[in-house]
Amino acid sequence: MSLLDVWKEKNAQPQHGKGLSTKQAQQLLAEGGKNQLKQKKAVSPARIFVNQYKDILTMILLISTVISLFLQEYVEAIAIAAIVLLNGVMGFIQEYRTERTLEALRKMAAPTAKVYRDGEITVIPADEVVPGDVVLLEAGDRVCADLCVTECFSLSADESILTGESQPVNKKVCRRRVTENELNCDDLMYMGTTITQGHGEAEVLATGMDTQMGKIAGMLHQIEEEETQLQKKLGQLGKFIAIGCLIICVIVSVTGILRGENPLDMLVVGVSLAVAAVPEGLPAIVTIALALAVGRMVKQKALVRKLHSVETLGCTNVICSDKTGTLTQNRMTVTQISTLEMAIPLDDKLRFPERSVEHRAALCCALCNNAVLNNGELYGEPTENALMFFADRNGTPLKEVLRNYRRISEIPFDSKRKCMSVITEDLSGKRMLWMKGAFDVMADKCSQIQSAQGERVFSASVKRKMSEENDKMAGKALRVICTAYKKLDPGVPPTEDGLTMLGLVGMIDPPRPEVKKAVALCSRAGIKTVMITGDHKLTACAVAKEIGIYREGDTVLDGKQLEAMSQEELEREAEYTTVFARVSPKHKLSIVTALQKRGNVVAMTGDGVNDAPAVKQADIGVSMGITGTDVTKEASDLILLDDNFATLVNAVREGRAIYANIRKFIRYLLSCNIGEVITMFLGMLMGMPVVLLPIQILLVNLVTDGLPAIALGLEPPEKNTMNVRPRQKNEGVFSNGLLSKIVFRGIFIGLSTLASFVTLLDMSGGDVNVARTGAYFTLVVTQLINVFECKSETRSLFGISYFNNKKLIGAALISLAILLCTIYVAPLQTILNTVSLQKGYLGILLGYCFIPTLMNTLSFCVRRKSKGTR
Repeated sequence: MSLLDVWKEKNAQPQHGKGLSTKQAQQLLAEGGKNQLKQKKAVSPARIFVNQYKDILTMILLISTVISLFLQEYVEAIAIAAIVLLNGVMGFIQEYRTERTLEALRKMAAPTAKVYRDGEITVIPADEVVPGDVVLLEAGDRVCADLCVTECFSLSADESILTGESQPVNKKVCRRRVTENELNCDDLMYMGTTITQGHGEAEVLATGMDTQMGKIAGMLHQIEEEETQLQKKLGQLGKFIAIGCLIICVIVSVTGILRGENPLDMLVVGVSLAVAAVPEGLPAIVTIALALAVGRMVKQKALVRKLHSVETLGCTNVICSDKTGTLTQNRMTVTQISTLEMAIPLDDKLRFPERSVEHRAALCCALCNNAVLNNGELYGEPTENALMFFADRNGTPLKEVLRNYRRISEIPFDSKRKCMSVITEDLSGKRMLWMKGAFDVMADKCSQIQSAQGERVFSASVKRKMSEENDKMAGKALRVICTAYKKLDPGVPPTEDGLTMLGLVGMIDPPRPEVKKAVALCSRAGIKTVMITGDHKLTACAVAKEIGIYREGDTVLDGKQLEAMSQEELEREAEYTTVFARVSPKHKLSIVTALQKRGNVVAMTGDGVNDAPAVKQADIGVSMGITGTDVTKEASDLILLDDNFATLVNAVREGRAIYANIRKFIRYLLSCNIGEVITMFLGMLMGMPVVLLPIQILLVNLVTDGLPAIALGLEPPEKNTMNVRPRQKNEGVFSNGLLSKIVFRGIFIGLSTLASFVTLLDMSGGDVNVARTGAYFTLVVTQLINVFECKSETRSLFGISYFNNKKLIGAALISLAILLCTIYVAPLQTILNTVSLQKGYLGILLGYCFIPTLMNTLSFCVRRKSKGTR
């Protein structure tokens, strides 16, 4: 029979003095609203779609579309419009799909509450709970609102999602008048926390946004979202290209008009230059590359909510992580037992000999315990579960203990006694008292101590020795439980004195197995890992030291020290601090802000509501998909579907790789576009006919350039991706000499294309179509060679690996096939104004195609030699 059934039977007659009537509850619900946290207004699909068209490059393309329609260049207009639409659709699909995934995660939980209504116990939806309701609580329940405890029977709650504390909080009946809803009160219970032990009743004090969880959720609305670094850099690039287009178009138009050219013809040339200057495929290729990266990350259990967040991961240099449940398993585990003779570290293979001191201590942990074994699963509060698991693993199997011993009575644990005792009877009828609790309490109740040779007097020197061992274990951040027993004589009333101490049992919430390796990888990659927790300073330091976050010389700060600091002092100290302990949600937010003001790119991980404000403030907010609360998921940019810290490190690696690939295809596309502009610009200044028609340039930019650029975005991560420091937050997209490489290559692409045009114009007797076709051929082939050079920023064409990206080879072959079709297939010749080229022309053109490669290789050798001589 469940607790609910017991209470229903006990309260079969209406108790009109307890709880609210249905009419009162309905009135309060109408006045105060539902017991819900306010959620950010859902973005409509239409709004998500429109947001895809706000960057400058897209706007330039839209303007070009309008001008092309005005000039009746319908093929160009349709082509540009198609690529703009494709870019928008790709971004829309990713963001819309992610929002639907989050909605599904929210709907997975449908909490209820047991309350008195009209004097009867009723189960209602949690969002219909109102202030004044009396709620029934039992182990395993999630607290539906902020409550004031009115009845309490060994009641304790896990409040880690609010406070970060891994230890359950023991509750007591509220004997005061509550005038303010405060946190960290042992007579109040809080929305979202979980009952770990006992049962009781409580009156609803606050609901919805008035709860402690609601106050934290309200802090999220005060934090404004900023653009990611990639969005800012692409915006700057768009402005740069827009200004360049305007200047070039003005120069060409003025030059042409001064030479007596028709102004309308100059407008056509201006549009041609705009089409040549703007990398039409760049927005779509960035979107596609990010979407593909997101797809790979989902397979690795990381859900990205916004595409551009992937790139920000790549420049993260500080990861702030919550301890409980993120770095640790959120599962208490016994790791050491200390007796009079020795301290023994525990593992799965160790089994204590029967009748040994350690075996008897394990038996005490199993018998003096309220955890319940059901179908192989333990149900109890974390400490009880840990002790029971230790007894089963290292002592006597639980099934055998339960078969051989019967509990007679119990004096439960409470915060004043700091101990618990039970009386058991074995199969022979012998009765024993078993007791566990804090060492200082237990030491006063013991007169003997068990040793390997038998019982010894618990003298002052022995007590001092065990006290020192207790302090030593506590110094390792272990929670220490002292065990003892007493043989009971028949007919003699049992008392809690004259006990025989068995030993000290130490437990801790252990780190996740994969975290130490992940932290080491972060360190190698130049990423600082910081622990931010509400837990004890000693506990936090011990865990941080074990997994490699804390090292000798690092600073450790707690909440009291943070309260005494100004924001400027915190900014200075944050640079050298690796552990922040006993912190509140407000402190977490201040820490993240302080690190950001020092120029750091900060990722903040968390699962509890207490983490949500800091998660939203961070450059990359990371929440847990399994244990994370809805509030934290809403605030995050990235959700770890497996709650695994190592998954975040994999996401950082992916972020670095995708940024490197973005630089590669920006280098490729812009060098190609510069080559096109130089071809058109110099041709115009030299008084030549238009070297390339807008439709030809558009085909090059969207098809023959676009496919290889997308494939370049799929380059596998380089071996040293996580062996270098992250780039600076303010580092430009053209840093480390990328702009000079782009311009240098672009100049020679333009000169080679122009040389092909001039040569074939002369050889064909002035046939402009032949010359344009030759220039078109040279431009495409030169760019297809260039795409392989862009695979590496540190190696030349002759030092790269050609076959590690087969998609790139395939894309280059498809682009080459399209080029040949547009030159030799009659219908396509009509659309693009091309002609078939003679074999003699092809040999000359191929010679021109390799000139930029030759110059680039010579330049690379000179740079390498120059660096080698320094």
